[in-house]
Amino acid sequence: MLKIAVPDLISNSYFPAIAAVELGFFEREGLAMELKHIFPVSKCCELLRNGEVDFVAGSAHSALAGFPGWRGAKLLASLAQGMYWMLVVRHDLDAEQGDIDAVKGLNIGAAPFVELGLRRLLAEAGIDIERDRVTIAPVPGAVQPGVSFGVTAAQALADGKIDAFWANGMAAEIAVRQGAGKVLLDIRRGDAPKKAFNYTMPALIGTDALIERDPEAAAAAIRAIVATQNAIKADIGLATKVGEKLFPASGAAMIADVVARDLPYYDAAVSEEFVLGMNEFMTDLGWLDGPVAYDRVVATRYKTLWAG
Repeated sequence: MLKIAVPDLISNSYFPAIAAVELGFFEREGLAMELKHIFPVSKCCELLRNGEVDFVAGSAHSALAGFPGWRGAKLLASLAQGMYWMLVVRHDLDAEQGDIDAVKGLNIGAAPFVELGLRRLLAEAGIDIERDRVTIAPVPGAVQPGVSFGVTAAQALADGKIDAFWANGMAAEIAVRQGAGKVLLDIRRGDAPKKAFNYTMPALIGTDALIERDPEAAAAAIRAIVATQNAIKADIGLATKVGEKLFPASGAAMIADVVARDLPYYDAAVSEEFVLGMNEFMTDLGWLDGPVAYDRVVATRYKTLWAG
């Protein structure tokens, strides 16, 4: 039995990996895979380093939390292209979508390690966190085992505990449908400096040790992800099927709509352009000393599998 860790289950972010378990695509590739919900994503990568899980479906840059300098881990495939978080603000804030200056003075909830992307894009846009009185901190009650960060963030916004949150499309959808929030920044769709798109992406992460010990298991996992992406593209109803297994009723009812918007980004390739952008982002934040070769970051031996 292999284990794959994800930092949020009620989410579109890592949905291809979640669906690959629930729809049996890992099993079809000969892999008995157990889904483990572990929060935050940095903890997932630490457990991967310690051999307590075999794969992580999480934000690509987070691998550095467990594998400094990209020593010992590889990106196996993309679950979807581009930085996938959104900044959602309270519904009564006087701001239009794309107005980054509207973050000034706000108390923003964001998950550990995930918040790095928000901090960097705000800096790129000329926002100084201290000068502009922007607070970025964990959402109250969200950093607990078994808790969905996105769902908790949406509720905290509705309750007035925070002014905004930085989370996935599922959390954004909940807040918008409840009338509690509105989307201020959608990174994939251009509401931030262009380079922010390549800060990170949802990715399947494995270890060099696994690739050396069982290269076919890594290949099978990639094939399962690609097959899942293609299956959901062909039948969005599969997203609802997975949601009904794992999500509360309210989440199951909306997951297909959220995933449908992500389908243009369902591409398993991990490009050199992306790796350059991600590593520049992490170098700027002090998590890397400088550029790292593409083949140290990506399991390039499996590139031909990305096309399915």
